[in-house]
Amino acid sequence: MRQDDRVTDSSASLPEPIPEPIPGPAGMREQYVTEGLAEADVAAGPMEQFAAWFKEAVRDTDAVHEPNAMVVSTADAEGRPSSRTVLLKGFDERGFVFFTNYDSRKARELAANPHVSLLFPWHPMARQVIVSGSAARVAREETVAYFRTRPHGSQLGAWASAQSSVLASRDELDRAYADLAARYPEGEQVPVPPNWGGFRVTPREVEFWQGRRDRLHDRLRYVRGAGGQGWRVERLSP
Repeated sequence: MRQDDRVTDSSASLPEPIPEPIPGPAGMREQYVTEGLAEADVAAGPMEQFAAWFKEAVRDTDAVHEPNAMVVSTADAEGRPSSRTVLLKGFDERGFVFFTNYDSRKARELAANPHVSLLFPWHPMARQVIVSGSAARVAREETVAYFRTRPHGSQLGAWASAQSSVLASRDELDRAYADLAARYPEGEQVPVPPNWGGFRVTPREVEFWQGRRDRLHDRLRYVRGAGGQGWRVERLSP
C-alpha cells in the first residue's frame, strides 16, 4: 500500500472527553406531584389501608420493584440499631409476617428486644409505609406451611447458610449447598430447619407517607386506641 493510500485515525489525536461531574447529594431534588392523602379517603384501620396501597404497588410493577421488600430495623439489648431488607411474606389484621434464621442477627436482637420498625419504600409512587410494633415468633405449623411453598433451592439455602455468622470464604458456603443438594435432590422433600421460622410484627403505629410539592408531604399515622382497641388517625407535620 502506498503512503497516500493509508487510512489514518484522526480521532487518536483528539483529547479525551471530560466526564460530566456527578452531582452531590445536596443538589439532588425530586418534586413530588401527587393528589395527596386526605383523612376522609383512608380506611378505618391501618391493615385495610395497607392492603389498598400494597395492591396499587403490585399493579405498578414496572415502577415498584419487589413491592413486598421492606427494611426491618431492630435494636439489641443496649439499644444499638441495625437494619436490613427483608421480604414480606404475609399480612392480615394480626400484622406483618417475614421468615428468617432464628440465629441471625435480627432474630437474636428481637429475642432481646422485640420492638421493631418496618419501612416499605415505594419511591416511584412517592409513598412510604412505616410500621412500629413488636415481633413474636409465629406458630411452628405456620412456618412449616410456608417452608413447603419455597423453591427447592431456597429450602436448601435455609440449611446451608448459618445466617449472620462469619464465613472463611464463599467456597465454604458453596460446598455446604452442594452437599445438601446431593443429599436432597430435586423432588425430594427437604425438612424444615429447626432454627428457621417466621416472625409476626403486631403494629402499634402505622404511618402512611405521601410525597407532595415543596416538601409539604402528607403524613397520616394510625395509633392504637386505649387498651389496644380501635385506631385513631393523626396528621403529622412534614
